[in-house]
Amino acid sequence: MRTTDRIAEPWGERTPYGPGDPWPVRVDTRLADGVEPEDVDRWVQSATILHSNGDGLDIAVKDGEIVGVRGRAEDRVNHGRLGPKDLFGWQANASPDRLTRPLVREGGELVETDWDTAMGRIVARSKELLAEQGPSALGFYTTGQLFLEEYYTLGLIAHGGLGTDHVDGNTRLCTATAAAALKESFGCDGQPGSYTDIDHADVIALYGHNMAETQTVLWTRILDRLEGPNPPKVICVDPRETPVARHATVHLAPRPGTNVALMNGILHEIVQNDWVDHEYVDAHVVGFQELAERVKEYPPEKVATICDVPVEQIREAARVLGTAERLLSTVLQGFYQANQATAAAVQVNNVHIVRGMLGKPGCGILQMNGQPTAQNTRECGADGDLAAFRNWTNDAQVADLARVWNLDPMDIPHYSPPTHVMQQLRYIEEGSLRFWWVQATNPAVSLPELARVRSLLSQDRLFLVVQDIFLSETAQLADVVLPAATWGEKEGTFTNVDRTVHYSGKAVEPPGEARSDLDIFLDYARRMDLRDKDGAPLVKWNDPESAFEAWKECSRGRPCDYTGMSYDKLKGSGGIQWPCNDENPDGSERIYVDGKFWAAPDYCESYGRDLLTGAPLSQTEYKAMNPDGKAIVKAAEYVPPHEIPSEDFPLQLMTGRTLYHFHTRTKTGRAPQLQAAAPEVWVEMSAHDAELRGLAEGDLLEVATPRGSLRARLRVCGIRRGTIFVPFHYGYWDRPGGHEPDEAGRAANELTITDWDACSKQPIFKTAAATVSLVERSGGTPAPAPTTTGSRPLSPDVPPTTGGPDAQVRVDLQTATAGGAR
Repeated sequence: MRTTDRIAEPWGERTPYGPGDPWPVRVDTRLADGVEPEDVDRWVQSATILHSNGDGLDIAVKDGEIVGVRGRAEDRVNHGRLGPKDLFGWQANASPDRLTRPLVREGGELVETDWDTAMGRIVARSKELLAEQGPSALGFYTTGQLFLEEYYTLGLIAHGGLGTDHVDGNTRLCTATAAAALKESFGCDGQPGSYTDIDHADVIALYGHNMAETQTVLWTRILDRLEGPNPPKVICVDPRETPVARHATVHLAPRPGTNVALMNGILHEIVQNDWVDHEYVDAHVVGFQELAERVKEYPPEKVATICDVPVEQIREAARVLGTAERLLSTVLQGFYQANQATAAAVQVNNVHIVRGMLGKPGCGILQMNGQPTAQNTRECGADGDLAAFRNWTNDAQVADLARVWNLDPMDIPHYSPPTHVMQQLRYIEEGSLRFWWVQATNPAVSLPELARVRSLLSQDRLFLVVQDIFLSETAQLADVVLPAATWGEKEGTFTNVDRTVHYSGKAVEPPGEARSDLDIFLDYARRMDLRDKDGAPLVKWNDPESAFEAWKECSRGRPCDYTGMSYDKLKGSGGIQWPCNDENPDGSERIYVDGKFWAAPDYCESYGRDLLTGAPLSQTEYKAMNPDGKAIVKAAEYVPPHEIPSEDFPLQLMTGRTLYHFHTRTKTGRAPQLQAAAPEVWVEMSAHDAELRGLAEGDLLEVATPRGSLRARLRVCGIRRGTIFVPFHYGYWDRPGGHEPDEAGRAANELTITDWDACSKQPIFKTAAATVSLVERSGGTPAPAPTTTGSRPLSPDVPPTTGGPDAQVRVDLQTATAGGAR
């Protein structure tokens, strides 16, 4: 047993391995000071909740409190490893400022009350608006951090009980494009890749995906392959010099907003050099000829000009991708939150489709999620789609869901597309959406153009309910605040990006009067007296396990089939991948094997959209295009971003994440080691742009766009010229003045634009036009940005980011492989 400073070394020790070999086990353990493993009363099975990787872990409990975590050696996802947020983030559960009693607004102030009073106000306002206006007055905005059982209950209540179409999640900000791109290419959501593809791939391509910071343990797996025999080649597409870029065989740093042009240039080379699996395409694909014609318009020379990337790099990247024998590709926010998001992500799918790189070891696509349970939001219909990947425009599938819920099909809204959050804001602005229930998310910091968002959420005519564990910036604006239990304080299941389902047990009681999100939803359904068509209670379960059993029946026969799972089967397991049913009792590591897709016209989740306009295709159009349910190759024309640099705003602003924080820091900002590693906002700029403006490391700058400004210290680093980067995590909850921005401002979304992708409706956070000005010289103070990440400084004088004695983590290197006994 040894220890490591896991703030200074986020990815821990290397355990190299070669292609086709099992990933060695390394168990990471972090316990509270003074607690030894033998002191722990019990270990409770769970998985991570502060990023989307789904690392299996055990929660350490002593004297009724959480005192640490330990990676699960047998887990298929992480083989015992944990990342910094896993290792230290659990401390937020015991933060002294947890919400413990409901709050209601009296005389302009939030005051404590009892549950009957708080729920009574919510129910009374719900019934009042339903009688006055109907379901269109009510909206729900959820998260990517609840459990499957909670999302399914919410979806049933909102869609089936209230009949509202205004249901979405903050997954719209991080993973909506993942779902949209998969629907466009394969007719259905569901990831055609597995984490084990890393063990077999000879090329790994990461598109706008800073995996080293967003999924640290998955990046650890790649690092171990890179240090083993016959390492894979790595392609990185990112305007920043991230840790991924530093390990890349080819690093493409395109101008923000030009991803479609870049992908068209890569596909041009693949087609022109005939790196195409024609046998696979002829048997299993529609649309190839249209793609071939489109990419003729994008030779590398033209693309190099559009993207400002050397032409030889484009050709080399295409050669590596085009000649790979086993290709794994991952995609995340650099594509999803950018111009033409869905079109760009679809082109990544196209690379795999035309090369026949699907359904085989090492050949997969991971259109990544940004949150730990985002996959469940989509599966259960809590992001607006219908439960179990049912097609809202297919009357037979709507009728089938009505059968499961024992409702009339007309009671389930399917007259128009589900209302995404940006459209819900418009309805709030217009005054037609008058009740908004927000759970476990903080839109007053995370949504774009915050000045507008704050004004909308502060309207007297909007009844705002916030269900959370802390008094966030959004909660401070609410009419009713409900104290929720969180991970470790409730039971349930959740699913990661490669379809792995984990069980999470209840380790401790929630503080005070806090209740689980499931219990809150069940209470609301009872008080609203929601009924099915026979007059029986609409929601027929009363605890997590019975909710899971109900979900299984809803998923039966659909792509995300859970019917072969149970709580008993998940307990003690290393995770099970859906579909899991009679045909696949142990789960399914890979889908789309031998060109078999879920794209048949009567079965698919979506008929697709026009990639340029977002206009939906009809069932008739889809059936004419793809009668046999094949994979769909969709070509896309490059269109410049709506907002481009100008004389007044000559830079392009990108927002994003840093390794040590999650979303708006409501949890990670309360974990001392994580907060100390990245305590304040900063702005990144290239050495060229800094020198041009006479700026230096640590200078305090004002960053402005046409919508607002913030102040942050400068980190001079390896970002591409003409761009700046600001992490979006920083709000105002730990500043005096509550939710009101202080004079300086530090929330990145003060700057971002109200604009979204035509297909996925995901907001665009990556291409705002910006300018910077000097406020004061650094005086030798560097930016508060980590040195271990994409914000690594060029100056050698910046002290390295370390955690010291408080960040020591126990490391146990084991000879057993995952799946064996501990």
